[in-house]
Amino acid sequence: MKDKSQSLASVKICAGAGDQAPGLELAGVDHQILVEIEASAQKTLKLNRPHWSAPANGDVAQFSGKNHKGADIPAGGLLCPPFSKAGKQSGGSIRKTNH
Repeated sequence: MKDKSQSLASVKICAGAGDQAPGLELAGVDHQILVEIEASAQKTLKLNRPHWSAPANGDVAQFSGKNHKGADIPAGGLLCPPFSKAGKQSGGSIRKTNH
């Protein structure tokens, strides 16, 4: 266990354009890597946080965590099935609302 003077580290998959990552960063978490397959989301990550590691090949099916054994927090973004490719982007007619 780390003492309070050391920051926590995360490995984030399905990172999207950042979603929860900025909040974790504000809480003092260092992101070892953010894995995201969508090119537009990767571009947003790089634009907003150039110091974050977000590899160009962000396919979680090909990602290995072997190089990130020191991570304290495994994090994952939740897919939005009607709007994602996994959901065949069929949600165009669905109105998104804030909860």
